[in-house]
Amino acid sequence: SNSCNNSKNKRHGLIDCLKSRLLSNFSGKGNLNFFCPTTYIINIELVNREVFHSTVDLIMETTTSPLLPGDHSRCGWLRRRLRLKNPLSSELSGAVGDLGTFIPIVLTLTLVSNLDLSATLIFTGFYNIATGLLFDIPMPVQPMKSIAAVAVSESPHLTPSQIAAAGASTAATLLLLGATGAMSFLYNLIPLPVVRGVQLSQGLQFAFTAIKYVRFNYDTATLKPSSSPRTWLGLDGLIVALAALLFIILSTGSGNDDRDTEEEEDAAETSINDSRRRLRLLSSIPSALIVFVIGLVLCFIRDPSIFKDLKFGPSKFHILKITWEDWKIGFVRAAIPQIPLSVLNSVIAVCKLSNDLFDKELSATTVSVSVGVMNLIGCWFGAMPVCHGAGGLAGQYRFGARSGLSVIFLGIGKLVVGLVFGNSFVRILSQFPIGILGVLLLFAGIELAMASKDMNTKEESFIMLVCAAVSMTGSSAALGFGCGLGLYLLLKLRTLDCSSVTLFSRSSDGSQVDSGGTPRLV
Repeated sequence: SNSCNNSKNKRHGLIDCLKSRLLSNFSGKGNLNFFCPTTYIINIELVNREVFHSTVDLIMETTTSPLLPGDHSRCGWLRRRLRLKNPLSSELSGAVGDLGTFIPIVLTLTLVSNLDLSATLIFTGFYNIATGLLFDIPMPVQPMKSIAAVAVSESPHLTPSQIAAAGASTAATLLLLGATGAMSFLYNLIPLPVVRGVQLSQGLQFAFTAIKYVRFNYDTATLKPSSSPRTWLGLDGLIVALAALLFIILSTGSGNDDRDTEEEEDAAETSINDSRRRLRLLSSIPSALIVFVIGLVLCFIRDPSIFKDLKFGPSKFHILKITWEDWKIGFVRAAIPQIPLSVLNSVIAVCKLSNDLFDKELSATTVSVSVGVMNLIGCWFGAMPVCHGAGGLAGQYRFGARSGLSVIFLGIGKLVVGLVFGNSFVRILSQFPIGILGVLLLFAGIELAMASKDMNTKEESFIMLVCAAVSMTGSSAALGFGCGLGLYLLLKLRTLDCSSVTLFSRSSDGSQVDSGGTPRLV
């Protein structure tokens, strides 16, 4: 209090003083009470340093922003966006947490549909940087999976112009839903058990696909694992994949963060300092980053001729010529199955999951508009249609990403690779061990599926499981969503008290009198 009185009279000076006092007094846990002459009494429950920084940021935002000049406000906003919430090694490890889906799809579209890899890397790099600054969480930028599946699995294959038309059509739909407020209406209207069912089905599908990546060889012609089993030996054998799996499990465990571990230890009231130090040391290992770097090294060992085939410099940018026929084919064959998946998994499920993992409520409107703007820009230059995805967000969180700075690092890496190597980088991707990517995808899928653990009642679990089962059996998130929503309404109708609704009122002599067709609650 005394040091606060000696500060400048400006409010931001008092808040800076308060922040320094809190930092000097912070010891990990406790209840801190401070009084400042600005008539603000602040009572902060501190659980860990991450919660502390979030609390201080909230204080600074709500007390300083209106009175600070514009330049200082912008600098403060940017400084908070560029702050690490986890150690640098953990943020870097989390940055590669969603590459288990990104690399196989990008590689297949490049080889089969002649996707412009350089434009894809450059634009998705910019997207990563922009979304990291905008959302302040590791918001992923992933391929639109349904469009990618149609592009390479159906005959004839979609051309780059038709892929761009499908992506732009989907983007325009999401932009319209977001700009009109319809997406926020859907987000608030859809029951949580139905969303959890979609998340559970997507997570389990990721996990099943990941296991197939590990067990079988990858067929780039179909975007699916082939029927030929993977050999035990070799640089992309089962032993390499299992070693990566064991290493990640030993270093990250089940994925519990430090808060969960500390609460469990405090509840048990046991003095296991050595065990705690060992767990903290293992958790500080950037396991996903190490596994990914090892995979890159194995690329050059598997095929040393990669060095000769690499060419420096990005490919030339050009605007695609999209004909009316391209629009029609792209919309009917690829955009129609992609739109419901993007609405459910890229917007609604992402907003729900961000609240679960980061305790941050994202705006469904902002997320929807973000997907729309990204693709309406990049698709015209031949970049791959992309969206946000709950699976990618779960994977990045699983490996240590906690801030937007994590995906900013990823975006910078994509920009460097796209500008330096261009389309020749496909030679490296083609030799990347698919078994290692399967391991990364497995943890991302499990983390996404575990978001459904908050279904506490039998009715909620029933709706969630039916929705997930239909989604996985029918291979359509939209079909599972429809069945889950119908089941939810049916169960609510079953418990509706019909006796409280009447269509007629009674007169004094007991005869029924029409009340104008309007139900009357009694």
